[in-house]
Amino acid sequence: MEQKLPLFIITGASGVGKTTVMQELRVQMPDFDIFSTDIDNFGTTAAKLEYQDRFNILLHFANFVSKSGRGTIICGTFMPWDAQKCDVYNCFSEVYFINLHCNDTTRNNRLLNREDKAMWTDEMLKEHEKFAQWLLDNAETAYNPPMPTIDTTSIQPFEIVKQIKKYVLQKWSVRITG
Repeated sequence: MEQKLPLFIITGASGVGKTTVMQELRVQMPDFDIFSTDIDNFGTTAAKLEYQDRFNILLHFANFVSKSGRGTIICGTFMPWDAQKCDVYNCFSEVYFINLHCNDTTRNNRLLNREDKAMWTDEMLKEHEKFAQWLLDNAETAYNPPMPTIDTTSIQPFEIVKQIKKYVLQKWSVRITG
């Protein structure tokens, strides 16, 4: 019987650094496959899929990766109830979420300095402020196991990834050896 492996999902509001840390994750964690929920990574045909279908595809990728004994980290806004709807959700020993968070001023500045800055209206910025706060407020109750938060306000991607790596490897070794 195959041993189930854990899956790791790095989530957070837009502008907290999920995409930014992906490249550094690949450098510091070469034994893990890193995927993004970003629509641009799905190509033109798959980009037309509904979010839940894209999440399901990502979990299928992660399941295939785990069958080779490798770990997977998915970066993107991904909620536990979306993961639980995926048909291979139970193929993992555990699904761990990590929340990246920064203060509202930092996140808004990051969003307003992106190429797509025109889409970030005051209303959109407020919505992401509310979502970021929801993640903080519900990290202990809506996530099982509870979701740790890493504050990205003033630390560099290299340092953020060191914190992610420490958490992931701790959980990885517990599930593999435990």
